[in-house]
Amino acid sequence: MNKAVFLDRDGVLNKELGDYVCKFEDFCVLEHNFEPLKKLQDSGYLLIVITNQGGLAKGWYTPETLKQMHDHLIETYSKQGIRITEAYYCNHHPQYNGNCLCRKPGSLMLEKAIARFEIDASKSYFIGDRERDVIAGEAAGVRGILIDSDQPIGEVLGLIA
Repeated sequence: MNKAVFLDRDGVLNKELGDYVCKFEDFCVLEHNFEPLKKLQDSGYLLIVITNQGGLAKGWYTPETLKQMHDHLIETYSKQGIRITEAYYCNHHPQYNGNCLCRKPGSLMLEKAIARFEIDASKSYFIGDRERDVIAGEAAGVRGILIDSDQPIGEVLGLIA
């Protein structure tokens, strides 16, 4: 079985803008996380992004813009020797689509990743900057770690076995 660190996107891997990152030009990767994510990867953890992207349902940005952001994120980390295994996103928003199982605090995105990549949830973590990230992780059997938006992940590495 594999172990993983699941990562929220906005405020964890890229700069938090307060609501939604709607334009590619506003998408800023947090470079202070290169070193800690490389350490996690070198310790055998898969790195998997789990993100709500309700702005799609609201029509605030397009699937093409989201793909451009994710491609840039994956490429930027790749240039630092860091492999993002997969980026899962929920494109729903309760005001437009009702409730769904994938939108955090729902755990379906994590459950899919756990099954697909044969992950031992009990040896895995979810780092997020919202309580819903911790709730989603714990619902999937993963230990949640709550950080402040844009906080360096290196400051919580001691919480990961």
